[in-house]
Amino acid sequence: MSERVFNFSPGPAVLPEEVLEQARQDIWNIGGTGIGILEHSHRGKIFDEVISEAESDCRELAHLPPDYRVLFLHGGASTQFFMLPAGFLPEGGTADYVNTGSWSKKAIKEAKLYGHVHIAGSSEDANFTYIPTAEEISYSEAAAYVHFTSNNTIFGTQFASAPTPPEGVWLACDASSDIFSRPIDWTHHGLVYAGAQKNLGPAGVTLVIIREDLLSRSTVRELATMLRYRQHADNDSRYNTPNVFGVYIMGRTLKWMLANGGLGTLRERNAAKAKIIYDVLDSSSLFKGTARADSRSQMNLTFRARSEELESMFIAEAEKQGLVGLKGHRSVGGMRASLYNAFPVKGCEALAQLMRDFEARYG
Repeated sequence: MSERVFNFSPGPAVLPEEVLEQARQDIWNIGGTGIGILEHSHRGKIFDEVISEAESDCRELAHLPPDYRVLFLHGGASTQFFMLPAGFLPEGGTADYVNTGSWSKKAIKEAKLYGHVHIAGSSEDANFTYIPTAEEISYSEAAAYVHFTSNNTIFGTQFASAPTPPEGVWLACDASSDIFSRPIDWTHHGLVYAGAQKNLGPAGVTLVIIREDLLSRSTVRELATMLRYRQHADNDSRYNTPNVFGVYIMGRTLKWMLANGGLGTLRERNAAKAKIIYDVLDSSSLFKGTARADSRSQMNLTFRARSEELESMFIAEAEKQGLVGLKGHRSVGGMRASLYNAFPVKGCEALAQLMRDFEARYG
């Protein structure tokens, strides 16, 4: 990694170097047009090709059934927190939410503006250090949908598999921090959304995958035009000017994932990368992981040292060695290593070695 450090940032996060190299050229002149991608019209031929290929590659990568639509929207996951219930939670109706951390709580807060929220399961009793089991999740009767956050960046937990909702009820998933890090079982999913800035591309574009039958439903209330999924689908994500560069980078990143073996291979690679760090944590007397072993994230590995002083020393030493972005979220402290798809194995090995060396000196 010439002239680059190992970037453990939780997002915006590391991107594939091949994608950055191609983007450097295409910012100046894409496709021999003499115009860079940042300057091309969102209704021109070049962007027609960019967005069409991005959707096609997304479908191939995710093994997406034909009855799902792919949308490239604005506003990040935070907009989906209210756009989802605005469109599908009727006044007086109930939606089920599984509460596994800060982002779940934000989604719950927004949903309450439109209807009732039933907390079907929660790990707040243990400061979100685990994922509720199937036996610990209790659904309401006649829920409009069931919402869960597949991976929790702040607390370092991840659903091993999606919850199974009651018959006839669909899942809505905030997959922002582990989208396309592994295969997705589409059986129960009605809508999946993800901010791009973890695994897909830069901040500023949001991937939404929505089942066609949900688009065909009448909205449960009058909505502003930009809040209607149908409006965006009918206009191929170009009802207004989309984030042209964000969609371009996402498209190049999807091609990179396909070229690197697809989601099955990425799952194996991500598990192997995480194991390098978890093996150190499991054998350490100085460092301790914060997530319960059966709920550990493959994307965001959260851990503490024996004291905050040692944590500060470790983070400072890591930065000197080109290992940056390891400070934990301000709400929980500690440390966090984010190992998204594009993060290299060598970075995991470098962090593991530093942890062992640090413990040899201060353990």
